[in-house]
This record gives sequence, structure tokens and C-alpha cells, in this order.
Amino acid sequence: MAIRHLLNAARRSQRTTTNQIRRVFSSASAVQPSAASQPLAPPPPTAMIYDRLAESVKQKLRRLEEPDPRFLQYSSPLPVRLDHTDILAAPVTRVTTLPNGLRVATESNLSSNTATVGVWIDAGSRFESDETNGTAHFLEHMIFKGTETRDARGLEQEIENMGGHLNAYTSREQTAYYAKVEDKDVSTAISILADILQNSTFDKRNIERERDVILREMEEVEGQTEEVVFDHLHSTAYQHSPLARTILGPASNIRSITRDHLKNYISTHYSPSRMVIAASGNVKHEDVVEQVKKCFTKLSSSSVTTADLVAKDPSFFTGSEVRMIDDDIPLAQFAVAFEGASWKDPDSIALMVIQSMLGSWTKSSGGGKHMGSALAQRCSINGIAESMMAFNSNYKDTGLFGVYAIAKPDCLDDLAYSIMYEVCKLCYKVTEEDVIRAQNQIKSSLVLHLDGSSPVAEDIGRQLLTYGRRIPYPELFARIDAVDVNTVKRVANRFIYDKDVAIAALGPIQGLPDYNWFRRRTYWLRY
Repeated sequence: MAIRHLLNAARRSQRTTTNQIRRVFSSASAVQPSAASQPLAPPPPTAMIYDRLAESVKQKLRRLEEPDPRFLQYSSPLPVRLDHTDILAAPVTRVTTLPNGLRVATESNLSSNTATVGVWIDAGSRFESDETNGTAHFLEHMIFKGTETRDARGLEQEIENMGGHLNAYTSREQTAYYAKVEDKDVSTAISILADILQNSTFDKRNIERERDVILREMEEVEGQTEEVVFDHLHSTAYQHSPLARTILGPASNIRSITRDHLKNYISTHYSPSRMVIAASGNVKHEDVVEQVKKCFTKLSSSSVTTADLVAKDPSFFTGSEVRMIDDDIPLAQFAVAFEGASWKDPDSIALMVIQSMLGSWTKSSGGGKHMGSALAQRCSINGIAESMMAFNSNYKDTGLFGVYAIAKPDCLDDLAYSIMYEVCKLCYKVTEEDVIRAQNQIKSSLVLHLDGSSPVAEDIGRQLLTYGRRIPYPELFARIDAVDVNTVKRVANRFIYDKDVAIAALGPIQGLPDYNWFRRRTYWLRY
């Protein structure tokens, strides 16, 4: 009974409250007060919700258009193309071609107190044969071991006494010998370079001594797993073609190379038409040209050109893989590559932008979650890699484009999926913000590359050998800015969509998917 009384009392109270609310609203609708005498009635609850939502949206739009500098870390502005108009003030590259075909190129910076001068030669491991593979690198070691007028000790002391630095390197397509000195010693540096390139004696005792040095160097390179992976990547991607050869060559060739091999290589490949004398820093073009004319008088008269050698023995890309299982290595390393563009391919610049869009990342850097690269974000947030790097190598008739990564063995499956997903996504979905960000990164790196005489001299020599001219930076920046979203998609479809891949892997790689898995993910099926 008590419970029934309580329920009835509650119902009566509810009816009374409802009737009071109805009387209030009916009286409010009957009486229409003037706007001047009484304030407006509050809007219905639904209208208030939408007004608040509209005001919130307006505030967000205002924050995007005029962001508070204190909160830029939480509301980053969209990227805008950088304007490098100041690059127009960069020094001009002057080029003089001597009667024998030797090209002399200089870029003067009179405010500098140093200069770099060097010889860049269109010769490397790809122009060797299987029997002589390693000769170009062997020659790099022997070129500093004495000439007819300078022995090895005298050469080293002469360079050290003037505080200079003499160095060389060999790649698959180019060889370089260069010296960095004070501006007053440019003439001496040119004479030293001319002497070692034209008058080296190649003493047999020095040759035998350098065999052991190169063999020890090969053992050191075997410990650099990144070098090993890329060597095997080239060997499987360009099977039975010149680019498959390593720079150092096999150990059997190192043990059998003789003085005649070195002399024959110089007479065949070190011809004036395949050489560029490049100088940068505090140099005068006329003085450099005169010194080159005076010193470089005994170069080879060989008529063999690089174009003839490439046409005679071109390189062909082959979809394939090589896997080296080694459980003693704690981390697995692998590279996935597509056939890329050659130096003179019209789409080579677009591939540079794509490489920058994929980016690079290392776990030790501490960042990654907020990087522009979606692949770097995946690696950082999910913790599926120790490092990753997109690469784009250009050669005279082909190229290699892909991603190199290092990861723990149990993360290989997820990492391989992320790499193939982000690479293949470029064929379907590209945003303008990502393209602009990549363009800005490339242009900024090129501007930073101008700092120092050695990088500039190397850039001059390399471009004259590959393009036949030095591309002005305003032209290069214009080519980069011409790449848009549609260009990226078109180039990605040309080089990535349903194309064969080359894979090289090293370490505990049992968890790495097989070749068909990678090949299947070069395209998306849409139903």
C-alpha cells in the first residue's frame, strides 16, 4: 500500500509539472513583447547546437588562415614552394674545349682562399671485361705510387708541404682524381695531376704490395653489409651485363692484374674526349686553361668513345632476387628495386622527387611520427624498422630506384608490406602537399651542396661527363618545379606499376616474403 501511494504521488507531481510548462509556453506565445521592452526569447535547443557548431568551424578556419605562432607545433602550415631567386647570383661555369677534345671547366669564387682542381674521367668498372674487372680500382691505388720525376715519398711530401689534400675515387661509370689546395697552389696541383696521369711508372714491387692492400680492403668491405647488399643488388638486377660487375672486382682478378693491364686501361680509356678538368674556388679560368695546355700534353690518342662502349655492351634489367641467410647477423637487411631512369631520361627529375617523397629515416634520429614521408611515419609509429632509405641511382642507359631497409627478423613481413604499399600508392594517390614538400627538400639540398669548392668541382665534372654541359641551377629548379601530381602518377605508373623488381637480402631473412609476394604488390586490384 505504501508503495502504491508513492507511485500515485509521483504521477500527480509529474502531471502538475507538465501542465505548468504548457501554461508557460502558451502564455509566451500569446504575448508578443517588443524588442525594445524585453530581451529576445532563447532559441530552441536544436538551433543553439548548430550555431555553436558553426562558430566552432569558423574558429578553426580562422586558426588555419592566421595560425598563432605559439601553437604552430600543433597546427602546422601547409608547405609552400620555396623561392630560390637568389640562386641566380651563383657564379657562372665557364667551359673551354681544347683542340684535342679535353674540356676545362671552372667556377670562380674570388671570396674564397682555397680551390679544388681535379680530373674526372668517363671510365669505371662497367667498361671493363670479366677478365679485367677491378683494373680501374687497382689503377686508382697505383696512380699515387710514383712517376718518372716524383717517387711515392716525394709526391706525398710535396702535397703535405703545401697543406693540400690529394684524393681519388672509382665508381661504376666514372673515375676521379682531385686535389684541394690553397688558391696560390692551383698551378702546382694541376702539374701533379698531369704527372701522375701521364707519367706513372707502375713499379712491379709496388704492384705486388698493393695487391695485399686491395685484398684487405675487400675484406673490410665484406664487413660493410650495406655495400654488400647493393653489390648483390646490381649483380642480380643486371645479370650478365656490365653493371653487374663490382668496383673492386673478384679476388682472382686482383691476384692476376699486371702492369700491362694498367697501361692498356690508361691507353684505352684515359683519352682527352673522355676527360674533364674541373676547378672551383678562387681560380681564374684563363690561368687554369693555360696551365692545362702546358701540362696535359701526353694523353692517349684513343678514339674509343663512351657511347660506343655503351652501345656495344648495354646493360639489361632482370627481375630476380638473391638471398644470403646468415643467422649470426642480428638484423636483416634488404633492398627492393625497380628499373629506373638514365641520366638523360626526361623523367629522371620526377624520380628524384619521388625518392624525396619516400624519404629516409633512422631509429636513432628520434623523430618520424611527424615527418612528411608516410613510409617514415609507418616505420616510426609501428616500430617495424631500424632504418630505411629510398635510393635512386642513374647510369648512362638505365637506373635503379627502390628502398633499402634494416629491421629485426620478426618485423620483416610488416615492413615489406609498408614499403610496397607506399611505393605502389604513388601510382594511384598523390597529394600536392607531398610533392611541394619533396621539391623544397631537393632544392634546399642542392643549395647546401654549393657550400665548398670540392662538391662544386665534383658537380661540374660529373655533369659534363653525363649531360655534356653544366645545367644552371635556375634551369634545374625550374625542372623540379615543373613536376606536379599528375607527373608523379604518370612516372610512377611507368616505372612501378606492374613492373619486375630486383631483391637483395642479407641476414636472418627467413621471415621476408618471397619474390612472387613482392611482384604481386606492384599493383592494386580494385573490384
